[in-house]
Amino acid sequence: MRKDISPPKVEGIAMAVVRETDEDGAPAWYVYLINQNNAMLENVLVSSRGYGELEGEARKTSEMRHHLERLGPKSWARIERIVEDVFPLSNQYWLSFYIGPELHDKKYIFLAGSIDEANFTLLPLMNVRGVMIE
Repeated sequence: MRKDISPPKVEGIAMAVVRETDEDGAPAWYVYLINQNNAMLENVLVSSRGYGELEGEARKTSEMRHHLERLGPKSWARIERIVEDVFPLSNQYWLSFYIGPELHDKKYIFLAGSIDEANFTLLPLMNVRGVMIE
């Protein structure tokens, strides 16, 4: 039954938060999906939400859903803009996609306070600095 099902392991896929300039020239933060594999990702779904505690009160954000028809090998895609107001919350991105006929899924969580320049690293393929979870 459930113990007989072994979902495929997700490797070479990362979520990253990058500080960039928006179309108006103002500083902004964006979330990216990075595919470091040699395989095409198809029918990509990303569900995002924030949750946690602020000033002693439980808080949660609206859940957002994003769809990409395809994400090519060794490439990346901008998923959404993220505002600094939610950085004190844990920000979760639940990703599901197909490689061929096989469904993959993985949950990525940027813990409360982890989206910070102190945690920046050089992001693969993009060659910019940001916070990344693999």
